Amino acid sequence: MSSSLLEITWTDPVTGTKGFVVIDRLIRGLASGGLRLRQGCTLEEVRGLAQGMSRKEALVYDPADRYVPLGGGKGGIDIDPHDPRADEVLHRFLAAVLPVVREQWNTGEDFGLRQETIDKVAADLGLPSTVEAVFATLDEPAVARQALAAAFAVNVGGISLGDLVGGYGVAQAGLVAAELLGFEPRTAVVQGFGSIGGAAARYLAANGVKVVAVADRDGLISHPDGLDVEALLAARDSLGIVDRSALASDVVLGDRDAWLDVPCDLLVPAAMSYVIEAADASRVQARVVVEGANMPTLPEAEKALLDRGIPVVPDFLANVMTNAWWWWIVFGDIAPTAESSYAKIDAVMRRLLTTVAADGRPWREAALDLAARNAAEVTGRVGITG
Repeated sequence: MSSSLLEITWTDPVTGTKGFVVIDRLIRGLASGGLRLRQGCTLEEVRGLAQGMSRKEALVYDPADRYVPLGGGKGGIDIDPHDPRADEVLHRFLAAVLPVVREQWNTGEDFGLRQETIDKVAADLGLPSTVEAVFATLDEPAVARQALAAAFAVNVGGISLGDLVGGYGVAQAGLVAAELLGFEPRTAVVQGFGSIGGAAARYLAANGVKVVAVADRDGLISHPDGLDVEALLAARDSLGIVDRSALASDVVLGDRDAWLDVPCDLLVPAAMSYVIEAADASRVQARVVVEGANMPTLPEAEKALLDRGIPVVPDFLANVMTNAWWWWIVFGDIAPTAESSYAKIDAVMRRLLTTVAADGRPWREAALDLAARNAAEVTGRVGITG
C-alpha cells in the first residue's frame, strides 16, 4: 500500500498515453520535483522519484538559510520525448493537473523534458512559471521572479547556468568522494549527456579528470586519452544526443550498453533509472559510482558493488543541486551569478559528503538518516507538514 499523500493516474483522451503525479510529502502545503517524459514510465517509478525528492529537499537543510525545504513530488508521462505527439500530450497532461501545479506541486525539467518546453506550455495555460505555488507564499515574489530570471539568463561557455548547476554538483560529488577515499581521480565515464551528464563531464574535465567515454541514446563514444568534452557539448542536441558527424576521426564508437565495461575511477550514470542491475555489478570497473540520474542503481546491484569495495554516492545526494539551486535563488540565499552558485554548491556538497562519510556506514544509509533527521528538524521548525 502506498504511503504517498496524493497519486494521480491520467489517461490522455486522444492517444491513451498514461501520465502520473505523485505528492510524497507536503511542507507548508508545498512539494517540489520535476516532470519526466520517458517511454515505459510507471506510477511505481514516479512514486520512487517523489520519495527521492522528499529526501533531496530535507538533505540540504541548513537553519542558516532562508530556504526552508519543501516536500517531495514528481510527475511522469509514458511517452518517448522524440514522439511527434509529445508536446501535445504534455499540454493536455498539464492542463489536467493544473490545480495541483498552481497550488502545491512546483515542477520543472527532468529526463526527456527541457525547461523551455515546459515553460512554454505553462505560459499557454496561463501560468507565469511552473513554481507559482512557491511564489504565492513569498513576501516579495517580484524580487524572487527577477532573481530567477536573472540566474537563468547567465550563460557559462555557451550553456545556461540553470543547465549546469546540477551536473556541476555531480562533478563535485565525485571529486569530494575521491578525496575522502584518499585517491586522485584521473578518469571518468559518463552515461547520459543531457544537462546533468554534460555538465558533469565538463566540470570533471575542467578539474583534470579525463572523460574517457560518454554514452548517449545512439551509442558509446570513447577515447583512451580523454574526449574533447567541449566539442561534444557543441555537437549535442536538446536531448543530449551527440551528432556523430561532428566527432574527431580518432574517436571510437561502440554499443551504448558498453559504458559499464570501461575501466575508470568515477562512473557517472546520468540518464535513466534502473540501468545498473545485479547482473551488471561485476562489469563495473570503477572506484566510485556517482549517481547523476535518479534511481540508476538497483539495491541488489549496490550491495554487490559494496561487497566489491565500490562505494556509491546516492542519487538524492549527488544530483541534489539542481533542485536546491532553484530555491537558493528564489529565497535569496545566493546571488543569481555563476560564482555565487558554484561557491554554495561547493560548500554544501563538501559538508554533506564529509558528514555522510564520517558516519562509517554505506553512504546511502548515512545519507538517508541525515535526511530523516533534517526532515524532523524542519517539521519541528515550521510545524505544518503533510
